[in-house]
Amino acid sequence: MKILISDYRASMMPSHDYEIQVLRKGLPDAEIEVYEYSDEKRAEFYEKLQNTNALLTAFIRMDREALEHAPNLQVISINATGYDCVDLPEATKRSIGVCPVGEYCTWDVAEHTIALMLALNKNLKEYTYDIEKKHVWEYSISNIPTRISNQTLGIFGFGKIGKAVAKMARGLGMQVIAMDIADKKEEAEKLGVEMVTAEEIYERADVISNHMNLGAGNRDYFTIREFRRMKRHPIFLNMARGVSINEEDLAQALDEGILRGAGLDVLSDETPKLEGHPLVNRRNLIITPHAAFFSKEAFEDMQRISCENIVHFVKGEKENVFRLVNEV
Repeated sequence: MKILISDYRASMMPSHDYEIQVLRKGLPDAEIEVYEYSDEKRAEFYEKLQNTNALLTAFIRMDREALEHAPNLQVISINATGYDCVDLPEATKRSIGVCPVGEYCTWDVAEHTIALMLALNKNLKEYTYDIEKKHVWEYSISNIPTRISNQTLGIFGFGKIGKAVAKMARGLGMQVIAMDIADKKEEAEKLGVEMVTAEEIYERADVISNHMNLGAGNRDYFTIREFRRMKRHPIFLNMARGVSINEEDLAQALDEGILRGAGLDVLSDETPKLEGHPLVNRRNLIITPHAAFFSKEAFEDMQRISCENIVHFVKGEKENVFRLVNEV
């Protein structure tokens, strides 16, 4: 039994001791290898897949070609909530279970969302830049902010994170509206949230935050067409997947003043080239390196759940897997 823990350098855990401890507890005889992946070492990675029974990763692309090099693979455990790095139909065809962590950082991501919103609304990046780079001490050089309690937050995707963001925003006195493909009216009413259409969010929201799960219908969901429908020059936040947004169009919307600011925890590429990137070095845009989940508690939960998913799946205890997204 071989378990391979592998990812890009930027996504590897600072230490894998806790993961190995959890795996050893459930599968004491397993061989466990930790391997730092890069796209340049794809062929070497394929060699390591040959005898691998369980793969633990977050972002390595497991497409059809990769799966063809993994004849013994039983399960791919994703130590993240998203699993678009895996060719799900191909994995299912090969009876390979795909197990993302599911919920482990809901409150952390919600906190990060609110932090970005408040920082942008209060011009914190602009003030910091002016003081530290220009040595300018002047509050009125930025746009005058409106009290957050007088603003409306529009949420795309009213799942666990969307609801947690709504709770926090309501605590700040904001009016909250939301849209979701599922009927969430009853849940929303309990939180004091009004369920509306996307068009109503574009018409009414001063802040728009995206928390939609990635699907075939929402890649490039936010383009210049959608930005131009946003009537109140909102702050735009993306806490979901980078490919939900057309980045060139977002840059255009900021340049044209359609948006008064933006906060992104993700870019379309998980290992972006930042030099010369059209969204980098903007006064009214804050980018964080997919760090919204990052807390001591979330880290431990993510490591534990992703490893326990492997243990339960390999032992045939599928009913105990935290989340299994394909039928195998």
